[in-house]
Amino acid sequence: MKADPKAAEAAPAGGGKGKLIVIIVAALVVLGLGGGAAWYFLHGSSGEAETAEAPKKEKSSKKKKKEEHPAEYLAVEPFTVNLQPENGDQYLQVAFTLQVDGPEQAELIKANMAKVRSRVLLLLSGKKASEINTVEGKQQLAGEILAVVKAPFEEHGDEQEVTDVLFTSFIIQ
Repeated sequence: MKADPKAAEAAPAGGGKGKLIVIIVAALVVLGLGGGAAWYFLHGSSGEAETAEAPKKEKSSKKKKKEEHPAEYLAVEPFTVNLQPENGDQYLQVAFTLQVDGPEQAELIKANMAKVRSRVLLLLSGKKASEINTVEGKQQLAGEILAVVKAPFEEHGDEQEVTDVLFTSFIIQ
């Protein structure tokens, strides 16, 4: 009779270990499936986005630089210039801000501000009030300022990475 109680005790213990192993295996399978699904959704969708963006990034190295550095704004001190005569003496007082690609470009332009101001001064003093008092005239002037500021500071040098000219004050008298 002593064998029967031991057998009864041994049987549940063996059955308990079997159930424990089955539960552990099932838990590992569920965790594995969950981890695989998470990896698929996280890496699979971003991988598709990367392949879609890859041709766009290869198109232009300037676009790549723009993504690396946020735009910076560099205020230029106001100009007051005599305009070309039409109806007597007329003056232009203008202030603007340059949008540049990153801190390196901002520092380069600051270091060469005398050249920037000279170029813009020569450009502005050649204008007539009638050329720049319309919206279209101001937009054209912004494009011309952009072009003279972008021009290399050194012979055979690189253009500055200036992306916009934003007028902050514009007065014709």
